[in-house]
Amino acid sequence: QVQLVESGGGLVLTGGSLRLACAASGSIGSMHRMGWFRQGPGKQRELVATITSGGLTDYADVVKGRFAISRDNAKNTVYLQMNSLKPEDTAVYYCNFRRVLPTGAYLNDYWGQGTQVTVSS
Repeated sequence: QVQLVESGGGLVLTGGSLRLACAASGSIGSMHRMGWFRQGPGKQRELVATITSGGLTDYADVVKGRFAISRDNAKNTVYLQMNSLKPEDTAVYYCNFRRVLPTGAYLNDYWGQGTQVTVSS
């Protein structure tokens, strides 16, 4: 079992920045993907950014160039640096941990409780 603890959410003005952090603990495997999803008011949960245990990243088109995901493997922590924030970025951001198999399949999605990000104009 994996536990995820999120931090860093808050309220900022348009154009501001926030840095989210997600620390994973428990049964951390050698192959996994961590990342951030978000769900805004009246919207479906969507992928924001992910990073694999090998360091490969993926971003939603709407955040490319503004957000950057990184990880500290020694701390089992993933970060999301969010710059040039827009009101459209307002959402609850959820940390995700996905155990990945060599076949491309996966097991055991784990989710954080979510942290609120509000961007005000």
